[in-house]
Amino acid sequence: MTNITGAEAPIEKYAGVLAHPTSFPGPYGIGDLGDGAYRFIDFLAKSGLNLWQVLPLGHTGFGDSPYQPFSSFAGQPLIISLDFLKKVHLLSDCDFAEMPQWDPVKVEYGPLIEFKTGLLHKAYERFINPELPDDFNGNPELMAEYEKFCNNTFWLEDYALFMAGKDYHQGAPWYMWEDSLKKPTAKQKATWIEKLKTEMGYYKFIQFLFHHDWMAVKEYANEKGIKIVGDIPIFVAWDSVDVWSNPSLFKLDSKGYPTVVAGVPPDYFSATGQLWGNPLYNWKNHTKTGYQWWIDRIRYQLTLTDFLRIDHFRGFDKYWEIPYGDETAVNGKWQEAPGINFFTTLEATLGYNLPIIAEDLGEIDHSVVELRDKFSLPGMKILQFAFENPEENHFLPHNFTRNCVCYTGTHDNDTTLGWYNKAYEASRDKLRRYFSTDASDICWVMIRSCFASVANMAIVPMQDILCLDSWARLNTPGVADGNWSWRFTDADLGDTLAARLYETAKLYGR
Repeated sequence: MTNITGAEAPIEKYAGVLAHPTSFPGPYGIGDLGDGAYRFIDFLAKSGLNLWQVLPLGHTGFGDSPYQPFSSFAGQPLIISLDFLKKVHLLSDCDFAEMPQWDPVKVEYGPLIEFKTGLLHKAYERFINPELPDDFNGNPELMAEYEKFCNNTFWLEDYALFMAGKDYHQGAPWYMWEDSLKKPTAKQKATWIEKLKTEMGYYKFIQFLFHHDWMAVKEYANEKGIKIVGDIPIFVAWDSVDVWSNPSLFKLDSKGYPTVVAGVPPDYFSATGQLWGNPLYNWKNHTKTGYQWWIDRIRYQLTLTDFLRIDHFRGFDKYWEIPYGDETAVNGKWQEAPGINFFTTLEATLGYNLPIIAEDLGEIDHSVVELRDKFSLPGMKILQFAFENPEENHFLPHNFTRNCVCYTGTHDNDTTLGWYNKAYEASRDKLRRYFSTDASDICWVMIRSCFASVANMAIVPMQDILCLDSWARLNTPGVADGNWSWRFTDADLGDTLAARLYETAKLYGR
């Protein structure tokens, strides 16, 4: 039958919140995948929202950055639910008798890591020794789940050996280990696995717990109509299981040291560029394998989330190659990456309409835009950027296309209130005139604009929803200390705020 109205089927539009699990409320010093996660999901559902974005979920190392994990596959032990471990009697209330007094709005990573790691080790000892005189007297169902996870998780053995190897070497990076573990033969690897069997068991156990907790949270969110946006950095850490177990996939010398490293060139913001220091991919060898490592990585991440944002998308088109040992990024040069071939292979393997968001910020040339658009990948529009430039620019909402994701700001930006208070008057003047506002409620002016835009997805950091100033900023790029620590409280998730979000989302068809 002809549609006499000529109306097209409505396009599903998303609206959601950017909040990493470490920011959730909870009694144990850091947000986790326990009750706080479920209360947050309930808040999203009550607010009429259908999207939740997280940062990378990996096992963080030095500096606590989610963008420098020990593994591209393993999850973050610090967000394992301690209440679940109580529920299955692997921990008891007396284990918390000497718990520190935590700051409710800030993660204190030093004491937190010592405290939580100690509890996870204690839970593991009880798990493998149920005859110990304690409340725990064995859990066959949990043990069966654990064994199934171990038998069906392809990346787990290498991860567990890598982490146990780090512990054996007092945390030293893998490229400083003895050759028998730094670049082991099959026989040497088997010897180390036997030697570190118990320690490896601990790391397998905590990854089982993370996977158990996360998949339960994801199922709950999906049942509430909420899809999750994950996030992965394009590059990996040098001291990671990825590089240790796949040295041929990276540009390394015979001793495991990079010959060249990642970064970005000098620009308006930095006269010396940015020196990130990540080892760069040997794309020639990746191509020979049919990009199997990348396919495995993206396929696995898409079992954990519904969409996947890839940080520094332009690195699939060209990447800035800096000689290892340089102190700045000045002497780097652009190198070609196999973008079209890579994504063609990815589509052929994982299916068309890849649920990938391209982080296409920074200095983007035409070839990056072509690569993004050839595969219909949505890019990112940051409203703060629209007004930092007083001229016409593609971050202004009237220039958006539907296939994009609109943010007020990201984890790397100041909060909207903090940004506005520090912005040049020319920027603030343009914003006030553009939105016809006195900016007295600047955060919600930006939120309404984000939701009102034609962008298929609109995502707002939790700090902006709460109208918080710069003290709540999650990350300041280039600053080593004090990042990734902000948390909100249960009192922040009020019915009045949920109602305001609901009204705004529905008003603009989200």
